[in-house]
Amino acid sequence: MKSEISYSKAQLVILVSSRVLIGWYCLYEGMIKWINPSWSAFAFLNDSQGWLAPFFHSFAANPTSLSVVNFLNIYGLIAIGLGLILGLFTRMATVSGIVLIFLYFLSHPALINTSYMLPSGESAMWVNKNLIFVFLLLILLVYPTGDRIGLDRLLFNRFKN
Repeated sequence: MKSEISYSKAQLVILVSSRVLIGWYCLYEGMIKWINPSWSAFAFLNDSQGWLAPFFHSFAANPTSLSVVNFLNIYGLIAIGLGLILGLFTRMATVSGIVLIFLYFLSHPALINTSYMLPSGESAMWVNKNLIFVFLLLILLVYPTGDRIGLDRLLFNRFKN
């Protein structure tokens, strides 16, 4: 039996607000890519540096794998964003967000003396916004809220009854 986490009103407001804000960010990023017919992950993948750069470069080099990466990027961000905003399949959206954004971090790690063609402007020696997003999503994974405020509450309460 799953143990019930007890939140104060302030904790619940902060956790749900964080979930919705991260969801909005993901949804917006996915929608911007979706409405731009010329968007591609090609430049991002080619600009990859660090330990896994050859892995990311291989996706850019193959048109088929690049189209799969583009599709997963756009629709993954949209699905993650909607899931977090609506509190729908929140655990799946959170884990998917962790995986996707951690891949962004691995592609463009905040290494010392590393400069990227596509400037992001938010690197503080080893830490960048992607790493912070991953840890925020980990907090939401450990302290879930979709079953309290979100469509998961309606969906999973129906199955319990």
